[in-house]
Amino acid sequence: MLPKKKKLKTLFNAVDVLTLTATPIPRTLNMAMSGIRDMSSIEEAPQDRQPVQTYVMEQNSAVLLEAINKELRRGGQVYYLHNRVESITHCAARLKALLPDARIGIAHGKMGEEELSKIWKDLLDGEIDVLVCTTIIETGVDVPNCNTLIIEDADHMGLAQLHQIRGRVGRSTRRAYAYFCFRRGKALSEIATRRLEAIKEYTEFGSGFKIAMRDLEIRGAGNILGGEQHGHMDAVGYDMYIKLLNEAIGEQKGDTEPKKTECTVDLDISANIPEKYIPSLSHRLGIYRRIADIKTLDDKRDVVDELIDRFGDPPSEVLGLIDIALLKGAAERNGIYEISGDRQSINFYVKNITPENAGDLIKKLGQGTLLVPAEPMHFTVKLKAGQNQVALLKEIASRL
Repeated sequence: MLPKKKKLKTLFNAVDVLTLTATPIPRTLNMAMSGIRDMSSIEEAPQDRQPVQTYVMEQNSAVLLEAINKELRRGGQVYYLHNRVESITHCAARLKALLPDARIGIAHGKMGEEELSKIWKDLLDGEIDVLVCTTIIETGVDVPNCNTLIIEDADHMGLAQLHQIRGRVGRSTRRAYAYFCFRRGKALSEIATRRLEAIKEYTEFGSGFKIAMRDLEIRGAGNILGGEQHGHMDAVGYDMYIKLLNEAIGEQKGDTEPKKTECTVDLDISANIPEKYIPSLSHRLGIYRRIADIKTLDDKRDVVDELIDRFGDPPSEVLGLIDIALLKGAAERNGIYEISGDRQSINFYVKNITPENAGDLIKKLGQGTLLVPAEPMHFTVKLKAGQNQVALLKEIASRL
């Protein structure tokens, strides 16, 4: 059976379709990022709203009871998400025993329409304090007085789904709270860990796009021409996947746009992220990608600030990696495709050297720059006495 959107497109071929979503599925987002579909992003937050305060934690009854009581004391209501219909009544009874004065309701997808309508009416009328529910609240529920959300076994849910459910609270001017819980002592899988880290990291307004991007990286992009909505990316990584896809699309469109210059750097500089600085492999890979995207001095400052906030002061190896990334970005803008050297000099290889760009580059590379006519023709910058490569490269990067 075709999804509703596909069915509409089949019935009305000439009609334009506008899709609104907080977190597009990986395949849809990938199509937008690669130019197959058009996409716009609304970043302005609703007036007077506050981001949801988010906690990721092991299941802790004392903490959760305090969170519920805190909400009830200020006259609010609570969603308690227990996503198993067969045991949801037992969960509600357990909460009732712990909260004897609270009015507790139950809602799940196997209930009848009239029964659910009564539950929603009671919730809106303030006659239910704590709604024990399944993911039935994921879409279409707007109760401004519900401003605390507790999710059991959050590690079983998808990243976009967690973000959608978190959007059920914080729908008024009040500060809202969300608790994403997993069983005490449980060893989480790497993918579950990455999902929970992302939902904790991205809490500000407009974070849906960032969460969708992280979901795309975790799950893969799926088949552009096919039924699968995620997967098939782990072998090459997202950046390479997008690069190959863009090249293929360009060929089909007949684009003759010249390829951008890519610069390789081969220098005797310690440039890496030590495991002792960032122990988690997934975090290290994410930071490598962030550093690789550095193009300007502002980008560099943003990355350094992020590293200090998350992991502490970066060691010299990480700072060296950041300096090289900044140099690469500046070099590529000037047509430099290779930088190599030793402790005496640094060589810069440029495509299509002409008298005009040669003079401009010599000025940017600084005094002491020589144009070496050997094949391939390149520029050489001699290091001054006592000067190290890193200091010279910083100077050059600031001028390029």
